[in-house]
Amino acid sequence: LKRSLQFLKFALQSIMVVFTEHYNLVFATSTPLTAGIPGIIARWFKGKSFVFEVRDLWPELPRAMKVIRSSFVLGSMAILEKATYLSANKLIGLSPGIVEGIIRKGIPDSRVIMIPNGCDMELFGSVMAKKRPEGISSNDFIALYTGTHGIANGLSNLIPVARALLQRGCFDIKIVLIGEGKEKKWLRNQAEKEGLKNILFLDPVNKAELSGYMAGADVGLQLLANIPAFYYGTSPNKFFDYLSAGLPVITNYPGWIADLIVSNSCGYVAAPDNPMIFTETLIHAFEHRQNLPEMGKRSKLLAASQFDRKKLSAMFVNWLTT
Repeated sequence: LKRSLQFLKFALQSIMVVFTEHYNLVFATSTPLTAGIPGIIARWFKGKSFVFEVRDLWPELPRAMKVIRSSFVLGSMAILEKATYLSANKLIGLSPGIVEGIIRKGIPDSRVIMIPNGCDMELFGSVMAKKRPEGISSNDFIALYTGTHGIANGLSNLIPVARALLQRGCFDIKIVLIGEGKEKKWLRNQAEKEGLKNILFLDPVNKAELSGYMAGADVGLQLLANIPAFYYGTSPNKFFDYLSAGLPVITNYPGWIADLIVSNSCGYVAAPDNPMIFTETLIHAFEHRQNLPEMGKRSKLLAASQFDRKKLSAMFVNWLTT
């Protein structure tokens, strides 16, 4: 409730800007969905151009995750979603599923473009000094996860994975998680309770330091909870950071990210909600680590050819200004 009130407060304050400032175009990005309200007002009351970027499909995503159950709230969000899409002169979707979701609402495809999150080739793509967490030897195999430790990320599956690795005697495989989130305390406590010394939790770091940790890792972990809405409806930043850093990627859910990994041979795809298969995938990567540098090269090639942030920025500017 508190967050919802903050979102509405921001929208109301933005409406004041709509009526008091001089501008030619309004650009809004979700979430929250209420971010589109000032754009709607500017389009119909001020005759301004309105471009709306959809980062998540609402209310489809919260409904699928069951984080919002009220039919009234979900219905109100659906009305606001449709009104925002219809009001926008142009729309941007961050993934194929998001673009399809917008078009399903009756929006002509000529008004919608896909511009995903991009790869920072300068920061993560340059040669960095390798940084390894304290207590990890130079011979250890590092599977690195960076980002939010939330319910949507499905990190609880890593607990049985870490347990299985120890049971299998794979002591050289270390799982390193960098970031913060609602689930981190539970994950850390569970790992400590079970004596899982092969899973490490680090505090968030700045991007420059993070690039060092990526340079010192063997694979990047792209994890999400097994929710079908995620398969084609997300554009995860961490995946593109891994590509920029030249890391092979292991993901635990199907969809367009998995398709990219398979078609470009730059990592592994494990079945969702199956810690044992994920464990086997990690062990396979470890036992065939001589193949990882070539996979990493293909990751970086994919980053440069399709997701270079500079190229996507130019596409973004062109979409807004033409």
